[in-house]
Amino acid sequence: MRIALIAPLPPEQSGIADYADAFQNYLCQEGVEMVLPFKGQRLGSTAQQIDAQMQSIHWQDMDLVHAELGGGRNGEFLALEWLARHHPLLPLSATVHDPERLIWRPLGWPNMLSQYLPRRAYQALVLLCDPWTLARERRLATKLTILITLTALGARRLALRMRLPEAKVQQIAHGNQIIAPLALPLLPPHGPLKLLYFGFIYRGKGIEDLIAALALLMAQRPAALVELTLAGGTAPEMTFANGPSYLDELKTQLQAAGLPAHMVSWQLDVPTAEIVPLIQSHHALILPYQESKKLAYLGQMRGTSGVLSWAAACGRSVISSDARSFAEEVSFGNGAVYPQGNTEALAVLLLQLLDEPELLVQRSASAEALGVMRRWPHTAQQFKKLFAGQKQGKTNALD
Repeated sequence: MRIALIAPLPPEQSGIADYADAFQNYLCQEGVEMVLPFKGQRLGSTAQQIDAQMQSIHWQDMDLVHAELGGGRNGEFLALEWLARHHPLLPLSATVHDPERLIWRPLGWPNMLSQYLPRRAYQALVLLCDPWTLARERRLATKLTILITLTALGARRLALRMRLPEAKVQQIAHGNQIIAPLALPLLPPHGPLKLLYFGFIYRGKGIEDLIAALALLMAQRPAALVELTLAGGTAPEMTFANGPSYLDELKTQLQAAGLPAHMVSWQLDVPTAEIVPLIQSHHALILPYQESKKLAYLGQMRGTSGVLSWAAACGRSVISSDARSFAEEVSFGNGAVYPQGNTEALAVLLLQLLDEPELLVQRSASAEALGVMRRWPHTAQQFKKLFAGQKQGKTNALD
């Protein structure tokens, strides 16, 4: 079976690029021939650029084409549109990382205006163009053989929004790396409660809520031993846009909250080789995300996070907000969920870990079991089975 993958890949730094890299590596191990037609280059953002890139590939030699959609990119979407138009018998599939939409923003000239218009003017343009954007997403969705989401909620929401039969949207959970288990650090009260925020550090991730919750915790339990590590990537266009550095804003908030300097440490731009020891040196991960109120006008984002995959693979539990599809991903006894933005509720869950440290042991065991169940070799086998059905459909169509 020969599959072309259209997706961002390392060295691009994004969760989808990391996912696509693992996806193609493990499918290769399952005996699938993976072709990366655009490795080392970025797809164009206009129909003319895509046309030039797509014409250079012998698509007729492929059994099917799979794409990774999401992360604010539109090149993969345009590539699928091109293939549906020029090779209508070629099976096309996509993993949709940000359901309930495929691209969320307009293509063509409205998108090109983003670099010239003031932010609010561009946001207004996105809203005005949304009926046409949604219609375009739905047209492509009907031409795809199968769509895959990482969560069951995402599959339901995507099928509903794209007006597809439920059977056309399948769920295959985020694959996990194979990681050797490591015992938890010394538990409270014999050692500090070690908490980790891991992910991109920019506005919208709810880090402010985590700081506020810790301030509430310390007000109620001044003698509590708690350590927080803020770790992850710092994309310049997100961290330093629109005025002062976001990192400086967080540091100012930490000082205003009265948290001791030794309580919070930073590990920025963590190398891949250091991710596992970083996670396993903590008791629990905190994902305090908040959903964008502006994005809500366009739909509901019901994706998940690669951080949850890392947590399970490393055998560490999670406390997350109920944003996106996090509640589903933390429903396996591997953590707890609180209403997004509710810092009091988050503080209560953190205090519970101090008072009942055995929860950390129980939840970590559940996380480890989930991580084993979702390891990439098993995930790759699920995709291989799905793709074999698509290939058979192509063969029947050509007979």
